[in-house]
Amino acid sequence: MKMKKFLRVAMALTLSASLLAGCGASSSDKKLDDKKTEEKKSGEGKTAKDYKIAVVPKMTNIAWFQRMEDGVKEYNKTNGTEIFYGGSAEGAGQAAYVESLLSEKWDAICVVPFDSEALAPVLQKARAQGIKIITHEAASMDAGSRDADIEAFQNTAYGENFMKQLGEKSGGKGKYIQFVGSLTSVSHNQWADAAKAYQEKNFPDMKCVGRYETGDDTTSSYNQTKELLTANPDIVAIQGSASTDVVGAAQAVTEMGLAGKVTIVGTSLTSISKQYVEKGTIASFSVWDPAQAGQAMINMAVAELNDNVKEGMDLGAKGYNKISLVDGVYYGDARVDVTKDNMKDYDF
Repeated sequence: MKMKKFLRVAMALTLSASLLAGCGASSSDKKLDDKKTEEKKSGEGKTAKDYKIAVVPKMTNIAWFQRMEDGVKEYNKTNGTEIFYGGSAEGAGQAAYVESLLSEKWDAICVVPFDSEALAPVLQKARAQGIKIITHEAASMDAGSRDADIEAFQNTAYGENFMKQLGEKSGGKGKYIQFVGSLTSVSHNQWADAAKAYQEKNFPDMKCVGRYETGDDTTSSYNQTKELLTANPDIVAIQGSASTDVVGAAQAVTEMGLAGKVTIVGTSLTSISKQYVEKGTIASFSVWDPAQAGQAMINMAVAELNDNVKEGMDLGAKGYNKISLVDGVYYGDARVDVTKDNMKDYDF
């Protein structure tokens, strides 16, 4: 009897030990499964190859965004990806174009807004569908319309830089005009606001005649420059925002025999403004490489999808190697001021 009792106790102890060991393994396995689930949820280790991403420019019919397309093509070639690039020819059609994309399943859409007010509801709809939205040139756009915004630089400093040049080159006196691609373009108007504020503080003897919308169209800036200079012959400076603004203004100034008498600065590209920079009609232009901006947006989208966006990260594009975070917006350091002396280094 004692032997049978001993055996029963031994078997019970063995069973208990087995059950405890089993529970331990189950707990460990659960932790491992939880970790795998969390990694899968966060997208850890995934790359652009694993996602369906679209890049939508303001418009497709100007050199600036053709350069951005070059950057997307280069990204695809280098990384073996199939990032989509496309948009409407005219900025006014951008919201409808993005809306049309929503019938497809996208992981992320990177967009440079033309009309922020018109585009915001569409982007909010995309986010409601689970699509990550990355914006560029839209620092003050409603944060509810995007998941992250990446800028080439801080817009206030960019606009102040324009006015500093205009004020110094014009002697700090006289009238000036400002061109923006659209009166609803966030970045363009932030530059213009910052420039005007800088002028009022540092060049009180200068006066802004007005801010005029060009639709990112060379002909528009050309025609308006001629009209404004005819009506206001004492205009001494012109600030452009869209890449085409300073080109149209330079054409008008040249035809009117005012080259060298009216200082022109703004955003542009060497490919469209070279002849006027070489002649000095355009004193200088500022630029950030749209190709690099496009690639930065793509990598920001991947980081957002992987739940891995953080200040100081490297977005793998020149000028975006250590991004900073200010008031919910991420900034690179990609601005370059181009003159006839260094233009050869920025030949795009």
